[in-house]
Amino acid sequence: MTLAETALAGTGVTTRSDVHANLTAPGLYDHALRRGEGRLSADGAFMAVTGVHTGRSVQDKFVVDDPEVHDAVWWGKINQPMAPEKFRGLSEKVRAWLGARPVLFTQDLYAGADPAHRIRVRLVTTNAWHALFARNMFIRPAREELAGFTPDFTILHAPEYEADPATDGCRTGTCIALSFAAKTILIAGTSYAGEIKKSIFTVMNWLLPAQGVLPMHCSANQGKAGDTALFFGLSGTGKTTLSSDPERSLIGDDEHGWSDRGVFNFEGGCYAKVIKLSQEAEPQIWAASHRFGAVLENVVADAFGTLDLDDNRLTENTRSCYPLDFIPNTVPGGQGKLPKNVVMLTADAFGVLPPISKLTPAQAMYHFLSGYTARVAGTEKGLGKEPQATFSTCFGAPFLPRHPEVYGKMLAERIARDGADCWLVNTGWTGGAYGTGKRMSIQHTRALLRAALDGSLAKVEFVKDPFFGLMMPKSVPGIPAEVLNPRDSWADKAAYDATAKKLVGLFEANFESFAGAVDEEVKAVAIRAAA
Repeated sequence: MTLAETALAGTGVTTRSDVHANLTAPGLYDHALRRGEGRLSADGAFMAVTGVHTGRSVQDKFVVDDPEVHDAVWWGKINQPMAPEKFRGLSEKVRAWLGARPVLFTQDLYAGADPAHRIRVRLVTTNAWHALFARNMFIRPAREELAGFTPDFTILHAPEYEADPATDGCRTGTCIALSFAAKTILIAGTSYAGEIKKSIFTVMNWLLPAQGVLPMHCSANQGKAGDTALFFGLSGTGKTTLSSDPERSLIGDDEHGWSDRGVFNFEGGCYAKVIKLSQEAEPQIWAASHRFGAVLENVVADAFGTLDLDDNRLTENTRSCYPLDFIPNTVPGGQGKLPKNVVMLTADAFGVLPPISKLTPAQAMYHFLSGYTARVAGTEKGLGKEPQATFSTCFGAPFLPRHPEVYGKMLAERIARDGADCWLVNTGWTGGAYGTGKRMSIQHTRALLRAALDGSLAKVEFVKDPFFGLMMPKSVPGIPAEVLNPRDSWADKAAYDATAKKLVGLFEANFESFAGAVDEEVKAVAIRAAA
């Protein structure tokens, strides 16, 4: 076979054009700059602008409704069905379009640090910078492993191709379609690179439960004694910040699996949100974003390439993508021991959840299925003055191809089997809701987390919260008592009670869809407002 045929083997793409396979960062930089795909920052990072799509196109994501997967897929707004014949037709068009481009770039990569549970991924794309993004984001095989590389899943990435809703079974010219049967992902009509990353996360969320591995949207780190901690949380809750602890080593910042042997990272890189990033608060992410090899999406810079990380004129969702080894103090190989602690983070803008509380296994499953945080004005367009509760089941609903109960039951089983302590941590507001109270002290949060992770917090006396049934520490050295019990931090106790009851009701309404799929112990956790 020719080099091009080898690089495209298994993808269905044929071409007489140039194909550049598995180029490293310098080669991809060379092509990207010569082709006008972006420019350099003053520190040598590659800067790309993604146009109209500056985030994931959630309404344009489809799963192919193949007979062999129909009964297991969680169909709905998250996983919209696409007819197999529509997918086949669109696949043929995308392959033909890619084959007609003057140049293609391919990358052969792994997803999954544990060789027993990893998959081989082949990306075919028209842009060098997207190839660099994938190379940063996934795990790069050793050169000798590339010989005879056969992909388990193929990503056909056609960012400039516009699908036809009238004939292709999609909503707009943008389409992200995943076929588990064909082991193929089509990405068309969007240059936002996060679609590449999250499409493979969706694949891992499909494959791993059948292998007895729990896939998780979480960060993970490891203490000096080798103890592993997991951090679940939606955007803005502090997942990346709190897992990046100088006293602990980072396993990964976003996607992991929990197997019988331990925890492993799915990725070989980080995809950090960098709007308003400061060198003082996040020195590791800041440094990684100011060097050759990093890819910056929709970040603004002046004519000299000096970054302005506070500038949101293109989007609030500015991103930096870099290899994991750009971060000091990481765990070699991306694998850790079985978790000793599971932390669920929420930024409660209603100001009624404790800064930390210990969860029973049933409560952990309840809060995992709930996936709660709250958004406030300024974080998203269209939000009013009042906080808005947000529930994203398993802290990652957009990436779950199976029913949430599958992942919830697996989490409960692993917590019980491995004896992990579970914690709910509120990084949101205290002393009142957003607009009245103040943001939880990061120093207090770090101190409470360190006490939880070193085992000392589990030994203190706890008291039950009357609204949510959460066990709050009664006293912790160095932490004011009124901080530990949120009701004590409110000047207006009646207002606290009313707000807590309101949030209880929101939790209950959200959990109704899961009530028929969980056991009685978890149903009993379904919190009730105090009389």
